[in-house]
This record gives sequence, structure tokens and C-alpha cells, in this order.
Amino acid sequence: YESNFTYLIMLSYVNETMGDPENPQLSKDGDIILGGIFSFHRSWINRRDTYILNFRGFQHAQAMLFAIDEINNSSDLLPGITLGCKIYDSCGSIARGVRASLALINSQETIFKLSDKCTKPAQVQAIMGESSSSPCMAIATVIGPFHIPLISHFATCDCLSDKNKYPSFLRTIPSDHYQSRALAQLVKYFGWTWVGAIRTNDDYGNNGMATFIETAEELGICVEYSVAVFRTDPPEKIQQIIDVIKASTSRVIVGFLSHLDMDVLLIELSQHNLTGYQWVGSEAWIFESHIAAMDVHHILDGAVGLSIPKAHVTGMKEYILGVKQLNSSSKELFRELWEALFDCKFEDSVSTTTENQRECSGHEDLAGVKNTFTDMSLMPILYNIYKGVYAVAHALHDVLSCNNTCNKTILQHIKRISFKTKEGDEVYFNENGDPPAKYEIINWQPTENGNVEFVPVGLYDASLPADRQLTLTNRTLVWAQNSEQVPVSVCSEKCPPGTRKVLQKGKPVCCYDCLRCADGEISNSTDSISCVRCHSEFWSNERRDACIKKKEEFLSYEEMMGALLTAASLLGTCLTAVVMFIFFRYRRTPIVRANNSELSFLLLFSLTLCFLCSLTFIGRPSGWSCMLRHTAFGITFVLCISCVLGKTMVVLMVFRATLPGSKAMKWFGPAQQRLSVLAFTLIQVFICLLWLTVSPPFPFKNIKDFKDRIILECALGSAVGFWSVLGYIGLLAMFCFILAFLARKLPDNFNEAKFITFSMLIFCAVWVTFIPAYVSSPGKFSVAVEIFAILSSGFGLLICIFIPKCYIILLKPERNTKRNLMGKEGPTH
Repeated sequence: YESNFTYLIMLSYVNETMGDPENPQLSKDGDIILGGIFSFHRSWINRRDTYILNFRGFQHAQAMLFAIDEINNSSDLLPGITLGCKIYDSCGSIARGVRASLALINSQETIFKLSDKCTKPAQVQAIMGESSSSPCMAIATVIGPFHIPLISHFATCDCLSDKNKYPSFLRTIPSDHYQSRALAQLVKYFGWTWVGAIRTNDDYGNNGMATFIETAEELGICVEYSVAVFRTDPPEKIQQIIDVIKASTSRVIVGFLSHLDMDVLLIELSQHNLTGYQWVGSEAWIFESHIAAMDVHHILDGAVGLSIPKAHVTGMKEYILGVKQLNSSSKELFRELWEALFDCKFEDSVSTTTENQRECSGHEDLAGVKNTFTDMSLMPILYNIYKGVYAVAHALHDVLSCNNTCNKTILQHIKRISFKTKEGDEVYFNENGDPPAKYEIINWQPTENGNVEFVPVGLYDASLPADRQLTLTNRTLVWAQNSEQVPVSVCSEKCPPGTRKVLQKGKPVCCYDCLRCADGEISNSTDSISCVRCHSEFWSNERRDACIKKKEEFLSYEEMMGALLTAASLLGTCLTAVVMFIFFRYRRTPIVRANNSELSFLLLFSLTLCFLCSLTFIGRPSGWSCMLRHTAFGITFVLCISCVLGKTMVVLMVFRATLPGSKAMKWFGPAQQRLSVLAFTLIQVFICLLWLTVSPPFPFKNIKDFKDRIILECALGSAVGFWSVLGYIGLLAMFCFILAFLARKLPDNFNEAKFITFSMLIFCAVWVTFIPAYVSSPGKFSVAVEIFAILSSGFGLLICIFIPKCYIILLKPERNTKRNLMGKEGPTH
């Protein structure tokens, strides 16, 4: 076997400082020797005033002996070779464990013959143990350079998977690398995001809790506090932990503790009656029956945690309880165990006998004894020892069959073994010396008689895909204080849909406020970290949890404003039709014939079109309605103004024609009046055609002016075209107004220029005020303003120009004469 000078010096130093190694507590002769290091006591045996017998250690030793005996009786595995053992008591001390390992690897015994070609020294080939991570780290460091396997059944620290530091360490229990992550996933599964954490202050607890916290943070779980405890801590430190728990707001406590530290902590928790907390436990204590028996105040009721899957090994229970076989191996250890089991003393016992303590007969029956030794709830751990011994046996079997490869070490073979136990379980180690990671999820459920039943409620299998590793059965779980409702442990309540999380300053990410989403934004999931803006054509509902289609707004016939404007438009059309009928009925009267009746009828026709074109502005905008409304409005108004302009010019020409030598009417007769109206109108038609050709108006969804609704309107297309149409109308109106104003005082009994002046004044006033009102009016109101301007100017022209004439025609017919119209008084002939 390989060694180096440094370790030889260390071994010599240890032997000198600690003395010669004592004899093993248990031993068994054999061709090949296996070592065992278990804790039979909780303190060194020389301190008889303080030691405590550890029944679990005896169970571990018995499991190892059972596996050895079973292998020795097998004809298939190591035929003709017997296994022996040397088992030492570490007393739960790291130093004692290291000293025992040195004693095992330093044993010098005779050479025996393994085959015709190979010989090997009869020293220890592998060591089984220890139960805790810290002792295993120390032992593995010492024996690593000698390539002697150390196989632990209960040391779970992830740090031991580092093969650079611990090359010869293997284990038959999964690494905490998986357990810590499984605990974090379990906490996440039940929705607990605000938890406390208590750990054992050693390599097992510190490394395991560090991995748990790291994984918890990845899953969005916050740890309110993380405190460490050790069984030897002074009462003041334990009290500080109690105070931290009392001051916390989390209702879930994750305990990454050894069963010895849980014992100490449970006593303090019971004294302060800290009930109502939901405990989540690691495998080191969650299925310890003696801890459940200690919990008389029901502190841990409803606890959930991970345990090694249940196991059954045929014949092991009977073998372990057949403790009398220890008598042939270590009489002193057997007597000590027997006295502790039955609370009696042998007659020749050297230990102190208490008053009224009965004498041991050696024939007491274990059937009626109920304590840790007879409790087989830790059979999975004992099964791990059993599998470890068999792993060594299979490796040895391979070495004996290796022919020309006998120089290979047991360690190399054991890392590559793969076999099935008689119970059908496959045993192998990965590259880190770890077995497959599988855990049962158990729940502490109180029974009617006051005991606790460890009920399997799920399974964690690290070999499966991440989304299927954790599965829970449909079985009802019991929670803290026997509640059937899953406890709630959060720093902040979940933010409902329609809100988003806003972190509280200086606090963990699990502590936040819920802020309502802004207008136009939604969140449709719980605990959303942000709000999503709705599509431009959608808007958030009142609860801010869904986007709904924005209401489309336009000036419709159904609403009040649209109905009123429609009524006004129809009223104007009807009034114009009535006036037209009156004018047609009295078309031969002087007042109708005056100033060119053709222009009057054309003006009435254009006014009718003006009133009707306002209807194109009402209703849902479409391609044709957008083009029609502006062009029809522009052309009909120009036609209207052209007629008014023609009538104004007729007034001026008539006055000039009455002057001596004037030939004005010759140059502005009916033909010229028609041509002027046609020319003025064709100019507007050309502007409109150019507008429609270059960039016509089109329907447009305005989503900028209002956030919560869509304004359906007609975009102008070319703004130049729109303002050119309005500008041309305004130019004609101003020209007409100026001419009418000049003719307002011409001598005539019925001077039409006065009414035209007034109508043009109204027209200009309406359209001057229209521009700022149109620009500043939002949405459909801009359309209403434009319709109002059209109707107002139309009614202005109709009322100012035609109503006075209708008044005379219908109510003052005596004034409807040529003589009166020309201003001559007296009776007519």
C-alpha cells in the first residue's frame, strides 16, 4: 500500500502523544479484517461519571456483524474466505475516531495466502463508519493517502464529495447536496417564502444549511434568521435562539440538526411552550422515535421532512435483538449493554449499584423492553451499513478474481462495483462516491393515544427530471397544532392580479408592497413583478387584470348630440325646401324676380346641399364618407357663396345702371352671372380634386388624445388641401362681405345688400370662431363644431336673405309690387 513520509511522521506523533491504541471493543476473527468505528458512548469511557450509553451505536455494530455473518455463510460471495472485524468506540469524539482509525491501519499481523500468485497483509481492508460528518472528515483525511476505503452510513455533508480532499471516502446515504435542495423545493411546494433556519454548528449543519439557503434564494424563498446550535452550548446561547424565534414573524422553521442537538433544543422549546410553528426537518432527526417520545408538549406536531426510504432486511431485526452473541466477543461491553437495557446489575459488576436496583440474571427477555435499542425505525440506516459491508465484500471478490491485476487496490474496485442486494435494491457509487439520492417525505401525525406516527406522504428522487423530482401523494397531511390547513408563512401577502410587487427598502425580496397597475397596464398573475402595457387598441379594466377592447368613439346618430345635429340639419333642409316652394309659387311676383330669381333658386339649392352635407359628418368614418364630407362641404359652400356674391354684384350693377350713360348691366347680365358662379365653383372643384389626388382624407383611429378610448375620425390627409378649401371659402366670403357692405346704403325700398351684409357678417363670424374651436375640441366634439359651423352659416344665409322676402310674400303682399320695390309711392295703375 502507498504511504508517504509526512503521514508516517504524523502517525508516529499521534501514537506518541496519545499512547498505544487500546483493544477494539468488538472483534471477530477472519481471513480479511474490516474495521468499524461507531459511537457506543456519548463521552469517553474513562469518565464514568458523565458517559451515556448510546443504544444506536450497538445497533450499528450488530448490523455490521449481521452482514459479515451472512457473507461468511454464503457460497457465492468470497467462497472459502471469511471476513472478520475490529470495531472501535469513538464515543462521539473526533479525536477518538481518528485514534481508532490509526489503530486500524497500523495493525501488524501475519501474511496469509489469497491465491497461488498473490499475497496481501491481513490488515484492515476497509472501515465502516462514522455516523457524523465531522468525524468522517477527520478520519478520511488521515486514511486517504493509504487508499483504505471509509464507508459511512450516515455522514451526509456535501463537503465529503470532494475527492481531492477525501479520495477514499464513500457512503451509502445520499449527500446533503440533494437533501438541502430537496428541503428547499419542499418549502417552495407548500408556498412558504418566509422561514427561519436552525442548524447544527458543525460541518453537517453549516454546509447543509448553506446549500439550503442558496437554493432557497434561487426559488424566491427568504430566510428571516439563521442560527446555529450545538449540544454543548451554554444556556445563555440557547436562550438567545429562543428569543430569536419568539421575535420572528415567520411561522415555519427549517431544522438542519443532528438528533443530539435536536434533543437539547427540544427541551428548551418545551420549557417556553413554543408551539404553533411548522417544522421542516432533515433526515438526521425527522424520523427519530425517541425525539417524538420526548415531545410531550407537541412542539413538533405536524412536522414534515425527508427520511431515508423505508427498508426491510430479512433476519436483521432478529439478529440485532439477539444481543447475547456479543457476550462471546466482548463480555464487558455485553454486560454494560445488558444492565442498561434492563436497568439491573450483575452480581460481580464493578459499576455503582443504586438503591433498590435489581440483580441481572442474564436471562431477561427483550420482548417487553421498549427503548432506542429495540426500536427498529432506523432500519434504513442499518440497511446502509449492511450495503456498505456487502460493497466491500463484492470488491474483495473482484480482487480475488483479478488474476494479473492484483496490484489494484480495494478502493479502485469498490468505486466501480454494482450489485443488487437480496432485497432487490441496486448498490453503486457515482464519481463522488455517493449513492443515488432518494428520500421519503414524512409527516408527523399524532395518534389517538398521544404517540406520533411517521406517515410517508411523498417521494423525492434526484435522478428524475427537475419538474418530477418532488411528488406528494393524495394523503391528507397534518400540520402544526393538528390543523388540516397548510400554514401560511410569508413576509408579505401575495399580490393579487392587477397589482405588482414593489420591494420594501432595506428588506429581503420576500417583503414587498402591492402597487396597483397604472392605467392601461395589467397583471393577470399573482405576485407579478411588473405590469404589462396593453396593446394600443386595448385598455385595462377596472381590476387591472385584463385588457379590454377600447371603446370606439365617434359622432353617431344614436347619441343625443348627434341626434340634435341631425334634427337641425333636417330642419334646415325642410325650411329651405319650404322657402323654395314659396319662391316657386310666387316666382312671378316682383320680389322674387328682383335680383335674378335664377340665383335665388340656385342659392336655395346650394343651401339644401349645405344642410344635407352636414349629415356626412355623422356616423362611423369610412373611406368614402371622409372624402365626401370635406369635398361636398367645400364645393357646396363655394356654390352658395358664389350665388350670394352674384346677387351682391347684381345690386351694385343695378345701381350703376340707373346712372346716366352707364352700361353696367350690359356687361353683367344673366349669362355673366351664371358664368361667374360656375367659374368660382370650378376653382373649388379643382382644389378638391387636387387634394383627393395627392393626399385624400382617410379614416383614422386616434389613440393619442384619449388613453381609454379610440377616437374614430377622418384624418385630413393633406393639411394644405384642407386649409386651401377653407381659405378659398373664406376669401369669397370676405369679398362678398366687402361688396355687400359697399352697397348697403344704396337707395332702394328693398335693398338686398343690407341682408347679404348681415348674413356675410354672421358667416365670417362663425368661421373665424370655428378655427380655434375646431383645433381645441377633442374627439367627436371637433366634428360637432364643424357641423355646427356649417349649420349656423347655412341658417344665417337662409334667414337673413330669404326670410324677409317670405315675410313680405306671405304677410305683406301689398308691398310685393314693382312700384313699392322701386320706392315710388301712390296707387298703382
